[in-house]
Amino acid sequence: MKDELLHIYRNTPFGRETLLHSIYFCKQTKTSLKVYIPEHPQFLMYFQNEIATVDLDKAFLRSPKTAREHAEAIITENGLKPNFLEPKRFTASTLPDIPVDFRFMTCPRSVSDLSTKISLGHIGPKVRSIIKNASFPVFIPTPVYKKWESIAVFFGGSQNAVNAVKLGLQISRCSDLPLRLFTQAEKQPQSHYRKILKANHLLDEIESDEVKWTFFEKGKFRENLFAVPHHSLILVGAYGHGVIKEVIFGSMMEEIQTVLPNNMLIVGPNCACG
Repeated sequence: MKDELLHIYRNTPFGRETLLHSIYFCKQTKTSLKVYIPEHPQFLMYFQNEIATVDLDKAFLRSPKTAREHAEAIITENGLKPNFLEPKRFTASTLPDIPVDFRFMTCPRSVSDLSTKISLGHIGPKVRSIIKNASFPVFIPTPVYKKWESIAVFFGGSQNAVNAVKLGLQISRCSDLPLRLFTQAEKQPQSHYRKILKANHLLDEIESDEVKWTFFEKGKFRENLFAVPHHSLILVGAYGHGVIKEVIFGSMMEEIQTVLPNNMLIVGPNCACG
């Protein structure tokens, strides 16, 4: 796996904001930035269990003559070296194959619908398909660039949540930013969740790093989300309950991505980030 973040560039003001997010993410995680400037409205990603066809909205193909120049300027001005992905394989003449051996990938909430049509509480089906199948976590930034100053991991006890905690610890140490855990009790005491962390050799790390753990024993989850700092990068595990039109994230995951306006890093069911 390459120690890189894949970014699909849109040559628009919103695209500039998303690229600034990716640049900041790479700096905080000590990851290299790889930028793909699409020349075609579709591309393929050959995952282990599924081939994902990604349809891009028209904004990704806007003003192609200035796209590379704009991207290079944004990247250089923010202290990174431009590094562009040039597809080497094509399933058809206008259908490039994009590698899937990255450490992270940045996706806006939708890549197939105009950003003006996508509400905060909706993640498009193509992005969900990537999250479902990718071996890497998917970074979903806010529409407007905003730095994150802490890490918030939601831990509900699933294996994907365990992976999110592992990744949160890595990013916290790499970025030197504080980490917090959030858990909504589901008829289980905190000791139940501590046992899961201990079984996965994480409890000692959490205690040695003095990670603050907010455990919601009362109240509705949606209302408790107000306690999450607005400047936190959120890490959460997504998991499926079967295929119904597209991947179902799970009730808590849907609540988080619907209610919170934070930047999110989503750990999918096939993520190998442990």
